[in-house]
Amino acid sequence: MDKTKVLALVAALTATTIYGLNHTIAKVVMPNYIGGFGFVQLRLLGAGLIFFIIGFFVPSQKIDTADYLRLFFAALLGMCINMLMFFKGLELSTPINSGVIITLTPIMVLILSYIFLKEKIGFVKLSGIFMGFTGALILIIYGKKVALNAPNIMLGNIMFLINASAFAGYLVLSKPLTQKYNTIVLMKWMFFIGTILALPVTYREFTSVQWTSLPFEAIWRMCFVVIGTTFLTYMLNMYALKSLPASTIGAFIYIQPLIAIVYAIITGNDTLDTMKIIAMILVFSGVYFASTKIKKRSS
Repeated sequence: MDKTKVLALVAALTATTIYGLNHTIAKVVMPNYIGGFGFVQLRLLGAGLIFFIIGFFVPSQKIDTADYLRLFFAALLGMCINMLMFFKGLELSTPINSGVIITLTPIMVLILSYIFLKEKIGFVKLSGIFMGFTGALILIIYGKKVALNAPNIMLGNIMFLINASAFAGYLVLSKPLTQKYNTIVLMKWMFFIGTILALPVTYREFTSVQWTSLPFEAIWRMCFVVIGTTFLTYMLNMYALKSLPASTIGAFIYIQPLIAIVYAIITGNDTLDTMKIIAMILVFSGVYFASTKIKKRSS
């Protein structure tokens, strides 16, 4: 394996680790210090500003007119719908549920590739899709309805499912753009578009935050989300996409729930129960079978 691919794998793994920690780190400040939608606006403004500042130090690139539509929809899915559904879902549900359900991203990538790229789905992959969605439905329908700091777990879990779908679409749409443009150039415009699109939804919660009275406990977590979960992860994923297929990046999401579960339990922010374990086994098995490449027998 060449050095470029190794670095791309390390970048994807680092991004996944940050995402895994984010489930609990972000959950703690919602909704007491900031609402889920307000948090999204903070992410978009903070990370977008960072990308624009760094943009002054990299060669400028003009986005081709033919790519405007793809850029718009990539931003809509990745910087708007994806973020809004994840953070509001996290406010309503639990860190472990979020970690498990978003593991469905590779399955969503597979389905979208089948619809738009006409990739074939065999029996094994189809079985994986069925198992993955069964696990997600178990969490949504049969899991706890409320828990500590989780007022509407079912709705939150549904939002995680939408989040996983939007992120999968973002990965598929972004792939051709990463081959053509600098990562910083792409990110600054995607975050700019995302900020404008999300503003009507996020404005009220963002402006209601008591910024001058926030404790350090909330400030460092918000900084982690803006710099780590938003800026670094999008940079790392975009870098990885230059050398790895979208399905490989999506497969790294396997590790995310493990990190999310361990960290949530260690910090006392969530617990495991039988229903969650059954759902996890189904989702992980489903993603494994859906991502398996069947080797053709030589005749």
